[in-house]
Amino acid sequence: MQFGVFSIADITPDVATGKVPTENERLNSIVEQARLAEQVGLDVFALGEHHNPPFVTSSPTTTLAYIGAQTERIILSTATTLITTNDPVKIAEDYAKLQHLTGGRVDLVMGRGNTGPVYPWFGQDIRTGIELAIENYDLLRRLWSEDVVDWEGQFRTPLQQFTSTPRPLDGVAPFVWHGSIRSPQIAEQAAYYGDGFLHNNIFWPMSHTKQMVQLYRERYEHYGHGTAAQAIVGLGGQAFMRKNSQDAWNEFRPYFDAAPVYGGGPSMEDFTRMTPLTVGSPEQVVARYLTMADHVGDYQRQMFLMDNAGPPAKTVLEQIELLGTEVVPVLRKELDARRPADVPDAPTHQTLVAAAEAERGAFDDAYRFETGDNWTGLRAEDSRSDNRLA
Repeated sequence: MQFGVFSIADITPDVATGKVPTENERLNSIVEQARLAEQVGLDVFALGEHHNPPFVTSSPTTTLAYIGAQTERIILSTATTLITTNDPVKIAEDYAKLQHLTGGRVDLVMGRGNTGPVYPWFGQDIRTGIELAIENYDLLRRLWSEDVVDWEGQFRTPLQQFTSTPRPLDGVAPFVWHGSIRSPQIAEQAAYYGDGFLHNNIFWPMSHTKQMVQLYRERYEHYGHGTAAQAIVGLGGQAFMRKNSQDAWNEFRPYFDAAPVYGGGPSMEDFTRMTPLTVGSPEQVVARYLTMADHVGDYQRQMFLMDNAGPPAKTVLEQIELLGTEVVPVLRKELDARRPADVPDAPTHQTLVAAAEAERGAFDDAYRFETGDNWTGLRAEDSRSDNRLA
């Protein structure tokens, strides 16, 4: 089972000091989080995508590439890639390039996002969000799987004889998780393609999470990708820990009460009861997260949000270290032991390559493209000559 941390890179004042981190400080702290996550044995570091203040994560690929150059093992993922407002052509190019630069340590969580104004900023209409997600993802898959694409749809200009470059590393596209907390259509989309489904349930009760995951599992089996139990599931999570449970409550409460996403809502006691947020000792976090599989079945990836609500960078690093050294080793051992042998691990680039080679044979990575429109046999200069003669 894979464990990791994710960040949405919000800039939130530290309620204890009133200090507001600069954009530069926040970005550098995220890089430091990723490096530490690898050092303490976590499997995944993920970064969200937002295009509005108070977030500084408008270009996840840039940050992940920088992190990739400073790490060796950890999988670099997105907490959300906006499939609705990003051009599928640009997604295909950017993440294939990130694959090459990181040796395949890349996957994505596709989502619609939760910021309404972003749609018109990128020339789209939020009322067509589901339709955009469906059409754009279908095109993205074709761009990764077909060397030459002819395509026409509703939401972007047609493509004729188009080749997305670079091609995916080893001929295998990055693995895709579809992230949704409330849209059954996205669970259906994930199931249809046999992709993963990540329910980032940090603000939701387990009853809702169970319902969404169950729908995805049933449809995954319906489409013939395997049994419902073999569907690829990920969950979100959130924790704040200290060796002494009461110390954790006392330290985190001011941040919880002042945070924009929490403040004015349920009390911290109610929120921790209703959602996966766990405040306490590492042992209490272990005990809570050992129960998640009882609700959704054996699953493949558990992600934790550790830097939300404005705690200082030093505190976030302490939380990641506790997670990696005292929580995850116990969860990994216990959850791996209970998982049936026929329930797969989360896909990695290596396992996807092995599966592809078993089906098609070894991949030929020889460069196959020439200057100009090599698919019609015309060179750019020949086309110009023809135009002058005409």
